Amino acid sequence: MSLWSLHGDGYRIQPGQVVAPGERLAWPPTIGIGMQHVVAMFGATFLVPLITGFPPSTTLLFSGLGTMIFLLVTRNRIPSYLGSSFAFLAPIAAAQGMHGPAGALGGVVMAGVTLALVGALVQAIGHAWISALMPPMVTGAIVALIGLNLAPTAWDSVEKAPVTALATIVGIVLCTVLFRGLLGRLSILVGVLVGYAVAAFRGEVDFAAIGAADWVGAPALMAPQFHWNVVGLFLPVVLVLVAENIGHVKSVAQMTELSADALDPLIGRTLLSDGLATTLAGLGGGSGTTTYAENIGVMAATKVYSTAAYWVAGLTAVVLAFLPKFGAAIQTVPVGVLGGAATVLYGMIGVLGFRIWVEHRVDFSNPINLTTGAVSLVIGIANYKATVGDFTFEGIALGTAAALVLYHGMNAINSLTGAVSGEDHLQMGGSTNPAPEISDPSWADPVDR
Repeated sequence: MSLWSLHGDGYRIQPGQVVAPGERLAWPPTIGIGMQHVVAMFGATFLVPLITGFPPSTTLLFSGLGTMIFLLVTRNRIPSYLGSSFAFLAPIAAAQGMHGPAGALGGVVMAGVTLALVGALVQAIGHAWISALMPPMVTGAIVALIGLNLAPTAWDSVEKAPVTALATIVGIVLCTVLFRGLLGRLSILVGVLVGYAVAAFRGEVDFAAIGAADWVGAPALMAPQFHWNVVGLFLPVVLVLVAENIGHVKSVAQMTELSADALDPLIGRTLLSDGLATTLAGLGGGSGTTTYAENIGVMAATKVYSTAAYWVAGLTAVVLAFLPKFGAAIQTVPVGVLGGAATVLYGMIGVLGFRIWVEHRVDFSNPINLTTGAVSLVIGIANYKATVGDFTFEGIALGTAAALVLYHGMNAINSLTGAVSGEDHLQMGGSTNPAPEISDPSWADPVDR
């Protein structure tokens, strides 16, 4: 029995139709679309190992393997590519400073195992408790502070080659507004290529490593080392990965013309599969993974949601990982290009947190929400630090804890006192939400609630 049924004649998609996850086009266009998914994920996926210092080929290998694990665990029902997660950048950098690359990989494994356990729990009892624990107010704060916490590292790279960094930023910006369709969605990749060309012209690129690399060879692997004092660095990432995966499942459900809740029974499997993929990556020297929004853009443009295309993408990534010249070429990307791309990407992560607040109509005239966001963001951006015994907690961990404790703690106290229920507390711009944000913590689109 075929895994996918053929859509129509295999080559044409009629107006108003989509190729569902359980369908496919003929293999030639399916392979072509799979290659598009590789290009779409590439710009973001290869930047993570360049920034962290991990081998790009190794990250690419586990990205492809992770995608195939995801498709197997979710039974080919959720189209997604698992690429490198930017949420891991700050904890990996901190852990490397404490215990080197192997110690950072140990933290990646811890995060992966935790996410897999959360997925198993969700599969057993449902995901309503996640919405209650992390309503949009809390999740938006966590996502925003992770991005903004990274801002100083972007400047460190930009400062070393400001002209190249500026060229990269300009390339990204212009590509976004000059081109439509897939090319416009690949603005990060195009901007990096522009910056690379400028860097090469300025003599900032050393091509010697490319010539010395073999054409075919296995990617370098590294075993993790485990240190319990990095737990506080990596656990907040799990909360972000949970939010990203739930959002991805609901986006796919809506795009395939199902209700936003139609794929909810697979949320547990989604979290479990991403956890397993991240664990595998950490065990071998790769970066932690997450479902990629970039590939949602490809699906929206092509109307092809077939998981067959993602199998092609995963297999292609694995093949590329065994081409050392390809990996060497990636590693020649100079620091100025990384700084320019990081400036845009880190800012986007921060703004995505704000977007969660906007889309879910979080009421910032409510002082509980306002205080939660204010305190957690300053802690994260300033990178507060606290040491308890052998454990060191930095801005992301402390900011995450502040968001959870303040939001739930203040609401618990207010349920007893009713101090925030009066109109005298709602004079800071007017309500943007018809009901208090705590009354209906949900990841559903506010319009549909």
